[in-house]
Order: sequence, then structure tokens, then C-alpha cells
Amino acid sequence: MDFQPLDKDLPRLGVEAIRPGELQSFVYEFTGREIEIEITSEEFTSLSPYSGLPDFGTVTIRYQPGELCLELRALKYYLLSYRQVGIYYENAVNRILDDLVEHLKPKSLAVEIAFTIRGGLRTKVSAAYRTGN
Repeated sequence: MDFQPLDKDLPRLGVEAIRPGELQSFVYEFTGREIEIEITSEEFTSLSPYSGLPDFGTVTIRYQPGELCLELRALKYYLLSYRQVGIYYENAVNRILDDLVEHLKPKSLAVEIAFTIRGGLRTKVSAAYRTGN
């Protein structure tokens, strides 16, 4: 049997479908005490802007709160808004970083996504913010 490559282009949404309005927070009552919070989700999904095929990854968020802490249920809904969005890895990491910094105003925040292997290539992308950047 002779297989021919198919010219496929699956539907996907643009970055305007990302919903930073889903993010919620609560007051951190111990602002004089330095802590670091790490949140990991192994269920991050977005779409390749090139093919529309799904990309899967583990997202890790580390931050030192200023006055606010991130509400986890709301974070989950925010991350789910990427599910149908065509976005490059590098742009997804930076967009998440920007949205979280805008919402939380943390002392520092870093986002890393370790994407599953595609075409034999493992990709890990990270971006960071620190007060005064």
C-alpha cells in the first residue's frame, strides 16, 4: 500500500481566546514572611499554530507573593483556555508569565513548560520575572 502525505490543517483559535479574566487571587496575610509557592499541572494543552495538532506539557509556576496568592481552581480554568489556541511554545510561556504578573504583582514569578516529545525532540521553555526587571 502506498501512503501519500495529507495536506491537513486542523481548526484552532487565536490568542484572543485566552482568558486572563479567569484568574483570581486571595490576600496573603504574612507579607513580611518570604515564601515560595510552586504549582505544577501535568495537563497543559495547546495547539500547534502550524498544524493544529495538540501539544501536551507539564507547566510549573513558581512565585514569591507580594500581597496576593493565586487561587488554584481559577488557575485551572485559565490554563484550560489554552486548549484550543494555536500558539508556539515560547509564546505560551511568556503569555502565561505576563498574565500572572499582571494579576498578582508578585515579588518574583517563573513559568516553565516541559512539552512532551514531538518528532524525537523534547522541549522545555521557561521565562521569569523579578521585581525591578
